[in-house]
Amino acid sequence: MSSENSPADDENSSADDARQVWDVVVVGAGPAGASAAYAAAVTGRRVLLLEKAELPRYKTCGGGIIGPSRDSLPPGFELPFRDRVHAVTFSNNGRFTRTRRSRQMLFGLINRPEFDHQLVEHAQKAGAELRTGVTVQRVEQHGSAVPDRRTVAVVLQGGETLLARAVVGADGSASRIGAHVGVKLDQVDLGLEAEIPVPETVAEDWKGRVLIDWGPMPGSYGWVFPKGDTLTVGVISARGEGAATKRYLEDFIGRLGLAGFEPSISSGHLTRCRADDSPLSRGRVLVCGDAAGLLEPWTREGISFALRSGRLAGEWAVRVSEAHDAVDARRQALNYAFAIKAGLGVEMSVGKRMLALFERRPGLFHAALTGVRPAWRAFTDITRGRTTLGELIRSHPMAQRALATVDRRQAATAGPAAEESGS
Repeated sequence: MSSENSPADDENSSADDARQVWDVVVVGAGPAGASAAYAAAVTGRRVLLLEKAELPRYKTCGGGIIGPSRDSLPPGFELPFRDRVHAVTFSNNGRFTRTRRSRQMLFGLINRPEFDHQLVEHAQKAGAELRTGVTVQRVEQHGSAVPDRRTVAVVLQGGETLLARAVVGADGSASRIGAHVGVKLDQVDLGLEAEIPVPETVAEDWKGRVLIDWGPMPGSYGWVFPKGDTLTVGVISARGEGAATKRYLEDFIGRLGLAGFEPSISSGHLTRCRADDSPLSRGRVLVCGDAAGLLEPWTREGISFALRSGRLAGEWAVRVSEAHDAVDARRQALNYAFAIKAGLGVEMSVGKRMLALFERRPGLFHAALTGVRPAWRAFTDITRGRTTLGELIRSHPMAQRALATVDRRQAATAGPAAEESGS
C-alpha cells in the first residue's frame, strides 16, 4: 500500500535511488526483526532486512506460542504447530506432581527455524528485501559516512556501508545496535536446552502435554515441550549459577527417564531484561525485541514481546524515515518509546514483581496453580490471550496486596544497603 507522491517527494525518491538510500534497514531476522520489516514494508517503503546467519537457523527457545503471539502475526500466517497443548503437568523440583487439563487448546508449540523463516517470507512478500550472511559492525549517525542529517550509515563487516532514513535494531540480546542506543540491562538469566529425539512410545506419552517444574534455585524453572518425535527440555535461572543450572538440567533429564537418549542439539542462551530507564531509541535508530531487553521477566517469555515490539518498531520507523529534521525524528522515536512502555512496559513491571514473589515462595505458586481453580483459570486466560498479567493483577485485589507486600520487603531490604553504600 502506498500513497500518491508530490513532485518534491518524487525528487527526493530519485535522489535516494541514485545514492541507494533505504527507507528502513532492519538488523536481525528473528521474530522482532521480521515483524518490523513486515510492518514497514506493507506501507510501500523500501525496506532491507539483514541477517548474519543463513536461514533457517536454530535458536535456543522452548517455542511456545501463546495468545498474544498468535494475535500479533501477519494476516494469513499459518502457524507451523508441532503440537497443541491441552494439559500441563506441574512439579515443584520434581515433587508434588499434578496434571491439569483443558478441553480447549492452551497454546501451541513450534520449531523456531520453521517459524522464523516463515515470518521472514511474509516480510519478503510484503516487499522487504532480505540479505543473509552479513554482519553489521556498527551504525553511524554523524561523520563522513553520513551524507546528511536525515541518513544513518549501516557499516557491514568488510567495509560496505548502507544508507537508511531509519534503522531498527533486532539483532538479539548481545545487540550491537542496542549498544549504540545505550540499552541498559536489569536482569540476566541463563537458559540451557536440549533437543531430545525419542521413540514413538515416549513421544505418544507426551503428546498434547507439557511439564513445568519449579526449580531448586530462586526464580528457576524447567520445561518439557513435545514436538512430534522430539522433546525440547530446558531450564533457566539467574546468570552466575552456571554450574548449578547445568546440574539442574542433568538431574531434570535424569528423573524424567530421558538420560538414555542422545540430544540432537544442546545449547545455551542468555536472556536480558531492560532496566526501567533504558532507552529504546537514539536519533533515527530504534531497538526492539531482545535487542531492547524486552521480555517477560518472570517466565522469560520473549516471542510475544518480540512480535509486538517489532511491529511497533516497524510502524514508527516509517514515521522516523519521513521526518525532515532531528527534532521531528526524535519526536517520532519518543512516540515509539511511549507505545512500548504503555503496553509491554506495564507487563514487564508486573512480571518483575511476580518474579520477586516467586523467588520467595515457589511453593505458593505451585499450590495455587495445582489446587486453586481461579489461579488455573488465570493461567489459561493468559496463555490463550484473553488477558495479560498486568490486567489480571489490576482486577484482583488479593494479588495486588501480595505484590504490595513484596514491594515493601524489597524496599526495606534495599534501604539499609543503599545507606551502607552511600556512607
